[in-house]
Amino acid sequence: MAYNFKFPDIGEGLVEGVVVAWKVKEGERVDEDQDLVDIETEKAVFTLPSPAEGMVLKIHYKEGEAIRVGDVLITIGEAGEEVRKAEVKEKVYGEAVVGVLEEAPEEEEEKPAKKRAAVEAAAAGKVLAAPAVRRLAKELKIDVSQVKGTGKDGRITEEDVQRVAGKIPPAEKEEKEVEVKQVKKYDMYGYITRVPLKGVKKVVARKMREAISNAALVTHHDEADVTHLVEVRERHKEYAKGKGIRLTYIPFVIKTVIEGLKRYPYLNSTLENVGGEEYIILKKYFNIGVAVDTPDGVIVPVIKGADQKTVLDIAKEAEGLAEKARERKIDLADLKGSTFTITNVGFIGGTYFTPIPNHPEVAVLGLGRIEERPVVRGGKVVVRKVMPLSLTFDHRVVDGADAARFVNAVKEYLEDPDLFLVELGKQTG
Repeated sequence: MAYNFKFPDIGEGLVEGVVVAWKVKEGERVDEDQDLVDIETEKAVFTLPSPAEGMVLKIHYKEGEAIRVGDVLITIGEAGEEVRKAEVKEKVYGEAVVGVLEEAPEEEEEKPAKKRAAVEAAAAGKVLAAPAVRRLAKELKIDVSQVKGTGKDGRITEEDVQRVAGKIPPAEKEEKEVEVKQVKKYDMYGYITRVPLKGVKKVVARKMREAISNAALVTHHDEADVTHLVEVRERHKEYAKGKGIRLTYIPFVIKTVIEGLKRYPYLNSTLENVGGEEYIILKKYFNIGVAVDTPDGVIVPVIKGADQKTVLDIAKEAEGLAEKARERKIDLADLKGSTFTITNVGFIGGTYFTPIPNHPEVAVLGLGRIEERPVVRGGKVVVRKVMPLSLTFDHRVVDGADAARFVNAVKEYLEDPDLFLVELGKQTG
């Protein structure tokens, strides 16, 4: 009997993906655990293995098409078998959850059994809703038990939750739902191209909306004289290169940020609602996210326990994570757990800007282009190398004065990196 393999719930709140590349063809035999398809989600690209042995009877989604959790990806069976309905149980392959195909009962037996289960659940006062629907209801602060389900057997759908939250208009009559909609390829001025918001760009858009909606954001601008820091980097750049490490300014900034966070811990925190009460959660560890520009959008790998690592350690790890992020081969664990984020537009040419925190973090530091400027030192005009700094913070948690003091602490270490000289001296000496 033919089996359906559904796109599984791989966790992290991911409910949809895009088919990147099929590794098998219809009519081809596959082995259990053989790679089937690459799926791009909001976080990364995953390869799903086959949960069963058999022949590929039908591929249901083409490359480039979007797919949601629970949709049938592929049907596996034996030559000449009919494509039938099937149910999916879960099985763990390493860190990822994938579907295991299970033979479906006969149609006439399946429907009454499901119907009875739904009736029994309703009678017992249970809410019929998938985990993704429950998560959405929680995000929108909707009591899922008060939502009337319009799905099969009274199940609650995402549209039901969004309708209660006022995100979409009330359901229209069924005859209107099947109307064919024409999508024009032009507007009144000329031709246009519609690009779906998906993948990394979609998750970035959601995170930015969360940050703006759930925080009172203020940006503080300043600049640091990094003339001495530039000398330090130049002095040790060749040594690092000999070790296979590309020494940028980011590792130095990370170390200075950590010193600032130790002095002003409220910038290393999150604001969370626990049992109806809001709490500021002060983090006693320092996991620093570093925004990486990729062809698909901004991805933020996280350097864990950065306070326990040397400048060269951080440089090597940051470079490796950035490369994986650009290739979309980064592990989900490397994108989680950040307490503070650094983003840099200096390599592009920008100076001051307004970065947005990586929600639920309360602050983000933006770096601008280092450039030579005339400044007054001891009554004389001299040329110094200056780095623009832009700190955006949640004013509900951090006062403006503490934000300015934090930036001053960062400047102090950037302008006098003698601690780094000692550390690098031990490694290069």
